[in-house]
Parts: sequence; structure tokens; C-alpha cells
Amino acid sequence: MKRTLSLLAASTALAAPAFAEDLSVVGSWSGLPLHMQYEAPFWTETLPAASGGKINVALTTHNQMNLGVGDVYRLLGDGVYDVAMTVADYAVADAPELEGLDVPLLALTADEARAMVDAARPMVSEIYANRFNSHVLAIAPYPPQVVFCNAEINGLDDLAGKKVRASGRMTAKFLEALGAEGVNVSFSEVPGALQKGVVDCAVTGAGSGYSAGWWEVSTHLLPIPLGGWDSVVTAMNMDRWTSLDADTQTLISEQVKAEFEDPAWASAQTALVDDIACLTGNGDCPAGDARGMTLVEVSDADFEKARGVLVDEVLPEWAERAGADWAERWNASVGEAVGVKIGM
Repeated sequence: MKRTLSLLAASTALAAPAFAEDLSVVGSWSGLPLHMQYEAPFWTETLPAASGGKINVALTTHNQMNLGVGDVYRLLGDGVYDVAMTVADYAVADAPELEGLDVPLLALTADEARAMVDAARPMVSEIYANRFNSHVLAIAPYPPQVVFCNAEINGLDDLAGKKVRASGRMTAKFLEALGAEGVNVSFSEVPGALQKGVVDCAVTGAGSGYSAGWWEVSTHLLPIPLGGWDSVVTAMNMDRWTSLDADTQTLISEQVKAEFEDPAWASAQTALVDDIACLTGNGDCPAGDARGMTLVEVSDADFEKARGVLVDEVLPEWAERAGADWAERWNASVGEAVGVKIGM
């Protein structure tokens, strides 16, 4: 009998994956395309399959858990879950130097945005290790953060005097430099705020605004990337990361780049064109019914003015808050990639 039980135990052990890893993963906004098209399939299907059953994933999102967005990485660092992803700008209260990852108006195409991210990545990895006890796995984009308004505007100058929901701290500073009032409203509360006049305009990705129905409570779309690309950082608790064997670390790193990060970036530029078409009816809308927002053309003068405000006012102000060391590192990395230098 003992021999039978021993044989049964041995055969059961052989049938199960050795050293199976169970990962608890918290994704970004559940209703937005980045999560639905890339995050969820990667963590629930692609990675477990690539591991041959060695990695099991339990996936939820921070909004499904009713987490405050500013708490996502704090709780990750504490080991409440293993992996988390959300917009890096949500964490700048804990790490003001992180604002340098996603600067408005420096990248007008997906290729330019990825070059910025690649240049910033060593700094971002250090910030997450030191501030959030976490290892950075990926940095993926939301589409460029554009401007939705519930009143007529004809260009950048018309934002002066308006209350505008910003998508991050640097965007808020940028809006204030333009003469607007940057207002802090959570993404989920924006439709009500636009409808009630709490804000006149709001900044988010064109696709996010389409998915969330912002076109129902706004009339004009200004497609200038005032909020940058809202980079979404995927990170793993550092203690959990270091507990994995080298082969598992390599598998996760290679898979997350090839099957999540790269595809998300590859679709980013096309997504902007499609999303604007969906919001305005100017072109085909692959996501569903096209809406009728008024598309406001961005002039060369708008871009020149905005870039001047950014370089002369917003970036130097950030450098003061982040510190000279971070500003110098930014100049030598991101600044080199985009041809901008912060004067100090």
C-alpha cells in the first residue's frame, strides 16, 4: 500500500509543472483598448501558454478593485500583488522626477514617442526600483493625449481662461502657462464634469475618449498632444522578481516585449488616425459608429507657441522640483533624443 501511494505521488508530481508560479496581476483601465486588446490577452493567454503551464495568472484591474490610481505602485511595492500597470503620471506625487518620462508635445508620432521612452527607460527603472521596490517590465503607450471641449474653440489660444482637466501634473502646469486653469478630475468622472460645466475641456487619448463616450458631452476636438502619450508602466514587485529563477525572468522579459510592448507601440500611430475618424466622422471608423465632433485644425503657430511655453517655462519649472541631477540626466537622455535641452 505504501509503495502504491508513493508511486501515485510521484506520478502526480511528474504530471504537474515543476515550480509553477502563480502571479497576481493588476491591469490598467479595464474599459480601454490597451487593456482589452493587449494586457488581458497577454497575461491570461500568451504568457501562460509560452511558459508551458509554468506561470499561472490571476488578472484584475485597478478600477475593478476600486484602487486609488495613486496607490497602484505603492501597494505593488508593498507586495499586495505581484504585477501592476497604470499611467506613470499617476505616481508623480511620490516621484516628481517621473514626470520627465512623458513630456507634452515633444513626440508627435509613435516612433518619436518610443524613442523618448527608450531614452528615459534607465531612469524610469531606477525610479521604480528606489521609490516602489519594483522591476520595470514594459512601458506602453496610450494614444496621444488630445483636447475635448464642450464649447467652441478654434485653436490653442482659445484654451486661455477655460477650466481644463489635465492628464498629468506636467500637463496641468503646461495648461496654466497657456492661461488655462488645470483641474484635477479622475478619468471616470470627466463626462459628468463636462456635462455640468465643472470643466470646459478635458485631456485624454482620442481612443479613450471614444470608448468612454466623451463625444456625448463635448463638441470640439483639438488633436494636439497636450498630454503627451500617457505612458503606462508595467512593473513587478522587486522581491517577487528576484525570487524567480533566471529562465523564468528571461521568459517573462522576452515575452512581454515581443507579445505586449512591441504590438502596443506598433498600433499606436494608426490608432490615433482611426480614433480621430471615429470621433469626428472624418474617415472610416473601425471601432464602431463614427461620431460628429468638430475637428479643430492645429496650426503651425499653435505648435510653435506650445513648444515655446514648454521649453521656456514648463520644463525649467519641473527641473527645479525634480532637482538638478535629474534634469542633467534628462538632458543627456530624453533631451538628446528629441533635441531639447533644459536650461539650468
